[in-house]
Amino acid sequence: MKVICTWPTTPLYQSYHDDEWGRPIHDDQRQFEHLCLESFQCGLSWLTILNKRHIIRTCFDDFDVERVAQYTEDDIERIMNTEGMLKSRKKIEAIINNAKAFQRIQDEYGTFCKYMWAFTNHKTIIYDKHPEGQVPAKNGLSTRISKDLKQRGFKFVGPVTIYSHMQASGLINDHGKDCPCFDEINKANPVVRLPADE
Repeated sequence: MKVICTWPTTPLYQSYHDDEWGRPIHDDQRQFEHLCLESFQCGLSWLTILNKRHIIRTCFDDFDVERVAQYTEDDIERIMNTEGMLKSRKKIEAIINNAKAFQRIQDEYGTFCKYMWAFTNHKTIIYDKHPEGQVPAKNGLSTRISKDLKQRGFKFVGPVTIYSHMQASGLINDHGKDCPCFDEINKANPVVRLPADE
């Protein structure tokens, strides 16, 4: 049976799938952006996040970690009053909080990317049965990373959110085995095949 990615149902979705999703990220600013967007997505559709991505980027200074970490109550009000912005004070506060926690990891590891990629031994994981379409919402690895991030002070980083982050950031290749992106990613990056991590 042919297994391709069927979830890109709009041109914006398709562009995100083709150009970003699953492609390994080794840049802290982009890691921070993806982590923020995934946190914002809790309870919403990913398409909603993509449609508002430009507004969210503007509100958070293109996800400049140093700037976001210094946001004050005035910035929260500015973001809350931005036309078209998602009106969740808790998520906005969480992103500011997470920027500070993100910086602490940078101080400890040199970069946030080094911290994240250490969990996969700096390789993109291909889990058994995932290329055949048996993809979970979370797994053992996302649960372990979620627990560690929470201990480090992060918020809105549950196992499902972190699994989505790992997919988006290319720590896991969850494209269908017959999707062109699956082989493109595998040929361009170091990969490891592992049993499913339940």
